[in-house]
Amino acid sequence: MLNTFIPPDLYPAAPEIFLVAMACGILLVDAFLGQAQRWITAALTLVTLVGCALITYQTMDGQVVLTFSNMFVDDLLADFLKLVLYLAVIFVIVYSRDYLVARNLDKGEYYLLVLFATLGMMVMISAAHFLTIYLGLELLSLSLYALVAIDRDSPKATEAAMKYFVLGALASGLLLYGMSMVYGATGTLEIGGVAQALHLGVANKTVLVFGLVFIVSGLAFKLGAVPFHMWVPDVYHGAPTPITLLIASAPKLAAFAMAMRMLVYGLFELAEHWQSMLMLLAVLSIALGNLVAIAQTNIKRMLAYSAISHMGFMLLGVLSGIVGGDPRFALNAYSSAMFYVIAYVLMSLGAFGMILLLSRAGFEAENIEDFRGLNKRSPWFAAIMMILMFSMAGIPFFVGFFAKFAVLQAAIAAKLLWLAVFAVLFSLVGAFYYLRVVKVMYFDAPTDTSPIEGPRDMRFLLSLNGLAVALIGLLPQGLLEYSIYATYTFLVGH
Repeated sequence: MLNTFIPPDLYPAAPEIFLVAMACGILLVDAFLGQAQRWITAALTLVTLVGCALITYQTMDGQVVLTFSNMFVDDLLADFLKLVLYLAVIFVIVYSRDYLVARNLDKGEYYLLVLFATLGMMVMISAAHFLTIYLGLELLSLSLYALVAIDRDSPKATEAAMKYFVLGALASGLLLYGMSMVYGATGTLEIGGVAQALHLGVANKTVLVFGLVFIVSGLAFKLGAVPFHMWVPDVYHGAPTPITLLIASAPKLAAFAMAMRMLVYGLFELAEHWQSMLMLLAVLSIALGNLVAIAQTNIKRMLAYSAISHMGFMLLGVLSGIVGGDPRFALNAYSSAMFYVIAYVLMSLGAFGMILLLSRAGFEAENIEDFRGLNKRSPWFAAIMMILMFSMAGIPFFVGFFAKFAVLQAAIAAKLLWLAVFAVLFSLVGAFYYLRVVKVMYFDAPTDTSPIEGPRDMRFLLSLNGLAVALIGLLPQGLLEYSIYATYTFLVGH
């Protein structure tokens, strides 16, 4: 008797399939275009991302659908994070365009690698199998390694790419080793199957905890949490600013989805083990990120250390979900962690967008000093930068404050009062270096008086970005409700 092959349902993976088809099309089109027509490649890339967003929105029905032999899942959490991801990548492409043209880096491969990195993140967000997670992660990582080294003439970028590649390969190895241990203990790599084996008590707990240590290490590396943060400042500083902008924003969404899928869904029964690991990572990240950021004069390095502390806050939300085996706090904690990640992506897009706006041919606005007297040159963009810095510092009425407040609330509900107090104290330390940027913009005399020139679409999106940070801070309800609903369907559906 022949085995009947049942073709997989392609409908849940429609955005991914559309993106791959378009990327192949763009690759062919770009081969025939000269440097002067490169804008066509950029426009097609934006069309692809908008198309993916429309398809995702059309197929958003709140159902949990598994396909490809239960390796791929389409649920509300995936759809919502993907929509934010497309938006982030659209912003990245619009912000970067002028910078790349000025430095002759406007190549077709840039747009294609960004698309493939986006595909990797989409696969990670929808993964229902450990191997799918790994595939998505490798696709994202390999695209990012190539992007960091895109400026071949820059020794700084080449060094950053090599560092990133070596440490990234190490992290991927750790993750793969952890996955193989999970497979050895449970006999399956399906995330649902692992959760079931744990629930029924058929898995070998000792081997699993060992595997868990490796998985959490790999995850911490991708998030850039201490002590796996070595690559973050060097890559942020060494990579061309558009690439830093990409690394600083969108992959954080994929890493959050990866943590939710693997830890909260797959290894939920081992929560007391991974909780204590995440607690250590969160404490170290919040402390070290905020303390070292004070000493930085380069704004990209400062934002790198600030990213480390922000990821500590996000982990604070994830670890507050279960207390003493009580999952009552789960919804509040995971939705606040999701809200935090989205808020952070918005803020980092704006901050690096501002660095790109002030950069021009032959000049990199990489130092805090380069922002001197920005209020005299452009009061509007100085106000936008101030909004972003205040939001990152967690000053009230901006989205950053509300995100921090939601996470701290979840930690206090979970009876982790000491952790919340610790995070607040270090947030005050963090406020110092953000406010230093504001002080330089408003109270120092400008060293550079040339007018700020940037393409109209970039200035418009940047203004929109800054205003969104302020408005969502005043009216956070909409985004928070979406986060809660997506988290709720994720927790109930599985």
